Amino acid sequence: MNSVHGLLAASVISIQNSCFIYPACQNCFSRLMLDSRRFNCLKCGCTGEAKDASYRYRLSLKIADTNDLFDITVFGSCLDPFFGVTAENLQRYIQDLNQLSGETNTESSTRALVQAVETCFIGKRFIFGV
Repeated sequence: MNSVHGLLAASVISIQNSCFIYPACQNCFSRLMLDSRRFNCLKCGCTGEAKDASYRYRLSLKIADTNDLFDITVFGSCLDPFFGVTAENLQRYIQDLNQLSGETNTESSTRALVQAVETCFIGKRFIFGV
């Protein structure tokens, strides 16, 4: 699954969603189902306490080379250098920020994160392994 079949130099046109971090199963990397106290992986059946859930990056982009448009999704730790922290640490930082500010609606922190990601990626050219 991790083999690269080719390289594509392309520019980021847009960010396709605002959810850059997801709770991920440590066994199969699938999205976990979380409730207030527990997590459950629907794919492999892994369970545990919600506070112990791991997080991964998932960045969906629309990109363009000189000829075509592509929708791609970039997963995992290859995004750590762009965000400056692991997905797990960023998730903790966002949770702590929301708690300190007393935010019950996380819309403002989500909007700020989306704006920062758009500034860092849109209009920039990258080489993608596809």
